[in-house]
Amino acid sequence: MPDTPQLLAFIAAGLLLNLTPGPDVFFILTNAVRRGARAGLVAALGITAGCCVHIVAAAVGVSALVAASATAFTVLKWVGAAYLVYVGIAMLFACAKADAPDLMAASADRTDAPGTVGSKDSLWVVFRRGFLTNTLNPKVALFFLAFVPQFIAPGAAHPSLAFLALGLLFNFNALWVNFGWALAAAWMARRVGAVQQGMRALERVAGAIFIGFGIKLALTDSPSSH
Repeated sequence: MPDTPQLLAFIAAGLLLNLTPGPDVFFILTNAVRRGARAGLVAALGITAGCCVHIVAAAVGVSALVAASATAFTVLKWVGAAYLVYVGIAMLFACAKADAPDLMAASADRTDAPGTVGSKDSLWVVFRRGFLTNTLNPKVALFFLAFVPQFIAPGAAHPSLAFLALGLLFNFNALWVNFGWALAAAWMARRVGAVQQGMRALERVAGAIFIGFGIKLALTDSPSSH
């Protein structure tokens, strides 16, 4: 593990990076605003679980193999890009279906109805989407491979364990930042006067952003090609 000043620098850098909007943040915000704080928190948990996969994979060397293999990176890139575009299109379609006269009145009944946002099945869908959105993005793996080793001493006795510890610390801090995004978005949604129009607009914008993220990921070159 790094010494105290370096560890504090790692935590500070990680918090700043987690405050930067990206696919994960937009996914959390969209679910929290449209479906409430509980859905936003579950989305954050799904993303955190996806990050854990990348951290463990990087610690045991799988991510390095993906980064080094043009074929593996390309396959994961296209799967991840397709899924991001799918999530974006699903958001746009969900927004179109939600153009009902009284969205807020229906939300109270939605909470406990089977197959709705408040039900276990629907929350599981939110968790799964958050997990897959993160896990299928090879750029997350590349981020951990580039960022975490900077804080591991070259002569560390157990670099893999150090990587795992720092990665999990980063993920733990990120979880609370993401919880903050979810709670803040849900709080604002309850207090905005034009919340129905705002939620629909956010859904449309977020859907378009996810499609954009998917296209951007599809155009990303493999690190091994440079």
